[in-house]
Amino acid sequence: MTKLEFATNLLGLQDDLKRFAFKLTANYDDANDLLQETSLRVLNNQDKFADDTNFKAWMYTVMRNLFINDYRKLVRNQTFVDQTENLYHLNIPQESGINSPEHAYTLKEINKKMNSYHDEYSVLFNMHVEGYKYEEIAERMSIPIGTVKSRIFFARKRLQEELKDYR
Repeated sequence: MTKLEFATNLLGLQDDLKRFAFKLTANYDDANDLLQETSLRVLNNQDKFADDTNFKAWMYTVMRNLFINDYRKLVRNQTFVDQTENLYHLNIPQESGINSPEHAYTLKEINKKMNSYHDEYSVLFNMHVEGYKYEEIAERMSIPIGTVKSRIFFARKRLQEELKDYR
């Protein structure tokens, strides 16, 4: 396809593409922006178009992919990342039952199980539950951070295994 035929086909599809863009965005200004961005992208990548390809379908695919990428970028930019120290408290549902008698009994069971472990596991795990970071635990206990991580991991796995039927 020559450059002239390519440009003619592109101009001939502008109305159809604008309707499709409005269908995607539900906003006239955003639809015009998407149409303009699609046209520019297609013109810049004219050499990638294969002659045996359906031109209209190729245009729609480019527009749809641009819309999806822009949407993902918008969602990613609007995502709020909470950087407080106690992240695990923020995700507790309102009806979590923290003040319920069942929860207190569960904590007693967990503490009983944890106290039955060797100090090398229970002390590190309790420090982690109290909110200490791996680096802080390693520094305070004078052991490598890898050891801290593995001991906490194994204590957690063992606790999960022992309390799996507890629910």
